[in-house]
Amino acid sequence: MVSLWSYWRGGASNQKFDALGGAMSYASELTRRNPEAVLTGDGADTGTLRVDLTWRIRSNSDFGRSQRSWMDNWRHPLAVFKPAEIKGHSHGVANMDFDLACMYELSDGTRGVVQALGGLQGDFNESPYIKLSGDDRFGTGSGEHLYINLDNKDEFKRLLIFVYIYDGAPTFDRADVVVTLATPDGKNVEIGCTDPPPQARSCAVLLIEKEKDQLVARRQVKYVYGFQSEIDRLYGWGMSWGRGRK
Repeated sequence: MVSLWSYWRGGASNQKFDALGGAMSYASELTRRNPEAVLTGDGADTGTLRVDLTWRIRSNSDFGRSQRSWMDNWRHPLAVFKPAEIKGHSHGVANMDFDLACMYELSDGTRGVVQALGGLQGDFNESPYIKLSGDDRFGTGSGEHLYINLDNKDEFKRLLIFVYIYDGAPTFDRADVVVTLATPDGKNVEIGCTDPPPQARSCAVLLIEKEKDQLVARRQVKYVYGFQSEIDRLYGWGMSWGRGRK
């Protein structure tokens, strides 16, 4: 089915990388009942795996809005895809800054992180073969993207994609946040950051692991009340962390 979140995309990708998908693209979703997807295989063993972060702050009307009638939905089917206008928020909430990041462990044991904090943007053609592009502070179509070089997929042991709130109140529960994987063979796989607890500041969204000759993505959606160091402890990455700035 057409994904709700695909209507929120539409920004152009960095032209240095493959551009896949589009505003009307189809997507599958990883859920509790359907938690994993094989990312590599026929037509997807090389090229670029793109990871997109898209989000919007829900307005007060989203929480108290009555359900549209069946007839309204039938008459105006695309209306349900229209993002709600931001109303009734404080300045800090409306300008919350969600960031996309990736902890990686390579086959040679090298571990690290690709993130905006500390300028750790990564590298597409050299180790770790992961590149961060964009820093979307307003959830707009410009988006944030991670580009993973599948020409070097044998170098990856595990990749943990996570989202954290760099600035603003810890309000995952006031936002709709989605991470999308766009594979070289044209598949879009989405993971929504659903059911967040109040005050959560970070979410481990999905884990990509090498199994035999394939990369397999598994839904996580595990929240923590701190930042990278707590996610590290949760997954046993074993790295040292300090304060960082963009």
